[in-house]
Amino acid sequence: MTTTAPRRAFLARTLVSGAALGLVGAARPSTAGESDPDANRIQKVKTAMLAMQRRAWEQGVASQALLELGERDLVVLLAKDALVNQAKDGRLALNGDRAPVTDPASNGEPVLAAYEITGDPAFKAAADRMLAYLLAEAPRTKSGLILHNNDAAWIWVDSFYMAPPFIAVAGRPDEAVRQVVGYRQTLRDPRTGAYFHIWDEAKQQFQRKLLWGVGNGWAAAGMARVIRALPASMAAEKQQLAGFVRELLDACLAHQRPDGLFHDVLDDPKTFVETNAAQMFAYTIYRGVKAGWLASSYVAQADRIHAAAQAKVDAFGLVQGVCGAPNFDRSGTATEGQAFFLLMEAAHRDLQA
Repeated sequence: MTTTAPRRAFLARTLVSGAALGLVGAARPSTAGESDPDANRIQKVKTAMLAMQRRAWEQGVASQALLELGERDLVVLLAKDALVNQAKDGRLALNGDRAPVTDPASNGEPVLAAYEITGDPAFKAAADRMLAYLLAEAPRTKSGLILHNNDAAWIWVDSFYMAPPFIAVAGRPDEAVRQVVGYRQTLRDPRTGAYFHIWDEAKQQFQRKLLWGVGNGWAAAGMARVIRALPASMAAEKQQLAGFVRELLDACLAHQRPDGLFHDVLDDPKTFVETNAAQMFAYTIYRGVKAGWLASSYVAQADRIHAAAQAKVDAFGLVQGVCGAPNFDRSGTATEGQAFFLLMEAAHRDLQA
């Protein structure tokens, strides 16, 4: 069911990229005497992230951040816990709500990486079960788009990040591209080029017709990860998705505030100023410029975000002002906010290397 060569090639690139950062190994306590303030800040953010309670997608994005930082031991540990909480149908890290369909798949890539690191066949078997669920059992629309949850026929913009990157890495890049194209067709606002949050397939109308900043961040970062996972033979698809990301970034960056951040709803200045969407856009820009499918002119806007996000880290390593857990309807802190700070830093360091 899977194609081993593309998966191994992508994971090798990811692991080498992380190792190049000089951050490979288990977490260590931060010390007040760190000579590198950036390294000290990253360590504090990472420690705070690991102290947080996590749901399926939060476990996945935390694992992905550790993977891109090169924290191999921690990737294995979080992957092991994703297996402990794997449902019988294959959904990973499902330790609470039984509704999520695409969220658990965000753990798939780190689980495959844990297999590459350890050689333990339990990781590969778990990833294969996750993929089989997505391909054969997950609820879909009539056109074949995977629904976000199993309790409503809704397509969420979050799903751009949750499922297609894993589907691509696990050996079905064609299906990953098909999902991305379909999600975009469903959620794109033709006026702005940004994406609305939730489409109700049953009612054929938007359940949440708002340009949610973090949702657009999920879409941008998810497509960047799919581009990275596609094999060289799919150059046309890479170019197509790169065009999607450029259009989306342009639509979102039009709403960037002078301080580098964005409002929770991009085009509604009455909503609170939010940190995580900015981090997600910066991550996407750094990865796109490094890979060569995004112009270097975008870096200046990403660097403004980078500086603004660093200023949001408090003395305990908590990234403040993100769309806050558990309901994500106000300013606060969240695992995903911690994780995307780390993803942004990993991508920034890779670009500088």
